[in-house]
Amino acid sequence: MQKCGDREFIGYGRHTPDPRWPNGAQIAVQFVVNYEEGGESCILDGDAGSECLLSEIVGAQSWPKQRNQNMESIYEYGARAGFWRLWRMFTKRNMDVTVYGVTKAMERNPEAVAAMKEAGWEVASHGLRWLEYKDFTEEEERRHIQEAVRLHTELTGERPYGIYQGKPSDNTLQLVMEEGGFVYSADSYADELPYWIEGPKGPHLIVPYTLDTNDMRFATPQGFNAGDQFFNYLKDTFDVLYREGGEGAPKMMSVGLHCRLVGRPGRAAALERFLDYVQSHDKVWVAKRIDIARHWHENHKPAGQ
Repeated sequence: MQKCGDREFIGYGRHTPDPRWPNGAQIAVQFVVNYEEGGESCILDGDAGSECLLSEIVGAQSWPKQRNQNMESIYEYGARAGFWRLWRMFTKRNMDVTVYGVTKAMERNPEAVAAMKEAGWEVASHGLRWLEYKDFTEEEERRHIQEAVRLHTELTGERPYGIYQGKPSDNTLQLVMEEGGFVYSADSYADELPYWIEGPKGPHLIVPYTLDTNDMRFATPQGFNAGDQFFNYLKDTFDVLYREGGEGAPKMMSVGLHCRLVGRPGRAAALERFLDYVQSHDKVWVAKRIDIARHWHENHKPAGQ
C-alpha cells in the first residue's frame, strides 16, 4: 500500500482489478460541478491580490492590492447564471452530480446550496477558500480544513465526506487524514480507479480526479476553443473506457465542470450533447463520488482487512 507523500509508479499494473460496478456497468461516469464563485482571491476578503485562474481572461495575472472588476464579474456570472443552467441540465435528466463546494462560496449563495440538496447531489468539500494552500503554514491550513468542515456542516446540514482541496500543499493529505471524518480524498490524477494509501488512522481511500476531461481547458493555452472540441474529447474518452469495460476492465471517468465556464450557453450545448450520449448507452453507472467511494470501501477493502 502506498504511503502518504510517496511517489508510486506501478499502481494496478498490467491487469486492473474488476471494480464490479453495480448492475454490471462497463463504466462509472462521475460529473463534478466545481462551485468556487465567491471563494476566489479578492482584496475585499483580505487577500493580497485579485484572482487570476480559470476565466475567460486566459493568462491573467493577479493584481497585487487591486480589484480586477472584469475577473470579479466573470466569477459572479458563474453563481448568478451558470450554476442554474447546469442545475437545470442535470436535474432534467435525473443524473447524479458531486459538487466540489468552496465553503465560503456556498455561504454567499444559500439558494444554490438549497438547490444542490433538493437535487440530492453530493456536496464534497473544495476547501474553505479557492486559494493556493502551498503558501500556507501547516497550522493555517489545518485551521482552514477544520473551519471548512464546521461551516460546511452548518450550511448543508451534513459534514463533507469527500474533499478536493484543488490547490493543495505538501501537508494537505496528511491534514485531511488526521481530521478523521473524510471517506475519500480526490487531490490526485494518478489513476482511473480508486486506490488505498496508508494513513495515520488506517488506510485512506483516494478517488482520483481529472484535468483533461475538464472544462478548465477552455481557459488554458492550447485548450478547447469550441464546444465541439470538448464534446469530441469527452465522447472519445467515454468510448475507449466503455469498450475496455466491455472487454473486462471497467474504469471510472470523471468530468470536471465549472459554473462560469461550461455554464456559458455556447459551451453548455456541448455538455448537453454529451449527457444525452451517455444516457443513450446501457451498462453505465452515473454515480456520485461518495457512491464510488462507498462501493470501494465495501467491495475492495485494503489488504489485510
